[in-house]
Amino acid sequence: MIELNKANFQEEVMNKSGLVIVDFFGDGCEPCKALMPEFEQIATEFDGKAHFGKLNTTAERKLAISQRVLGIPTVVFYKDGQRIAECTKDSANRQVIVENILKHL
Repeated sequence: MIELNKANFQEEVMNKSGLVIVDFFGDGCEPCKALMPEFEQIATEFDGKAHFGKLNTTAERKLAISQRVLGIPTVVFYKDGQRIAECTKDSANRQVIVENILKHL
């Protein structure tokens, strides 16, 4: 899983072909901390089928806002550079993330 920032976001997400899933999280966000191990496990399970990244919204606030991420945790799905789905707060859980991956692969 790649750590995303303003220097690599365009290349690693917007210019990447295939499915890219990005976990937008914040430093002090307890739900984000709870989701991270599950997200990392999903990334391992789907390694080679989709690309995974995480973006710290505390450090990259302007980038998160430019992606219309206003609350965290938010998991955004991109396909061939286009935003195709998202899971926010209560819906950002293992089951919903996996369902979205399977739907968009």
